[in-house]
Amino acid sequence: QVQLTESGGGTVQAGGSLGLSCGVSGGTFSRYTMAWFRQAPGKEREFVATIDWSSRTIYYADSVKGRFFISRENAKNTARLQMDSLNVEDTAVYYCAVSRGGPSRYQRYYEKWGQGTQVTVSS
Repeated sequence: QVQLTESGGGTVQAGGSLGLSCGVSGGTFSRYTMAWFRQAPGKEREFVATIDWSSRTIYYADSVKGRFFISRENAKNTARLQMDSLNVEDTAVYYCAVSRGGPSRYQRYYEKWGQGTQVTVSS
């Protein structure tokens, strides 16, 4: 059974950087599309970024484009989200997810989810 584990969350000041990791076990990581979503307090979960198995197709939400960078290392079964120039609006629980299909901004296409990791940006 596929399991996802996020790590790297924490508290950072506005303007700072943070890196999240998502480890995947129990499946063939190199075949999966990976994605990051986030849910802020009182809001619905929203798309952040996605990357296909080959790292050739990457999509970002407009709100994070140019500040966040998604990557993956198939040999280590790990996906990563580097977050730079963070602002208070980035405060949320961040989730990684996998899909056996192609990259998508829509949650319904993702089959397995991690438990989430909290990111808090202070002003």
